[in-house]
Amino acid sequence: MFRAVLVLVLSLSSFGFAQAENLVRMATTTSTANSGLVDYLLPVFLDDTGYRVHTIAVGTGKALRLGREGDVDVVLVHAREAEEDFVSNGYGVERRDVMYNDFVLVGPASDPAGISRVNTVEAALGNIASGEFFFISRGDDSGTHKRELILWDTIGGLPDNPNYRAVGQGMGKTLQIANEFDGYTLTDRGTWLAFQDKLQIKLLFEGNPRLFNPYGIIAVDPVKHPDINHAGATALVEWITSPKAQQLIGEFRMHGETLFVPNAID
Repeated sequence: MFRAVLVLVLSLSSFGFAQAENLVRMATTTSTANSGLVDYLLPVFLDDTGYRVHTIAVGTGKALRLGREGDVDVVLVHAREAEEDFVSNGYGVERRDVMYNDFVLVGPASDPAGISRVNTVEAALGNIASGEFFFISRGDDSGTHKRELILWDTIGGLPDNPNYRAVGQGMGKTLQIANEFDGYTLTDRGTWLAFQDKLQIKLLFEGNPRLFNPYGIIAVDPVKHPDINHAGATALVEWITSPKAQQLIGEFRMHGETLFVPNAID
């Protein structure tokens, strides 16, 4: 009887270990989750490789912190400078291009700041700041928040008025708050397309080179964290930058629009 129980326990332990070996923990941005991209890609990755992926959708800053702590195996994020620091400081093996889209400025349909009538993002933000219109910031150290701060710096820094609100929320919630305040905000295009039908605010400014939004994938360095699933992370990096996955990314659409442009393959 004891031997039978021991065999069962060992078998279950082996099964659990095998399950863990086949699980990849990925921290990614709310934009890839909100848009539906990861739900579209990961079942194909499972079929092709046998690896399941547990996704943690957070802002880029938190995703990189999870990588630094070894709490995930791989990160898929969009803040190029922070990603390069992550690698250069020994937390990531190599940054690989995956895709890009762009940021857009959205706000009240009446556009009281007139940002739809200007040609530069600096002029658009200047109009918002000088008129003391509501601007809702994610304020969460995400890739979108990091880009927003860079853009404000081009006109001398954040608006010095109480209508600038940093809410510390993900992109979807930030859009909802901007809608409630009839205010402006910066969003990635993918999340905007996922939420636009639920909101009264409108897309008002787009197409500026400063709004370019590249995404990169990085496997966490196993030298720093020997217990991570580096084999699984590497498999995901190689797969998502492969011709097959790149084609899938390019074919992913919402409301007839392409959300992400693949760029791992020149």
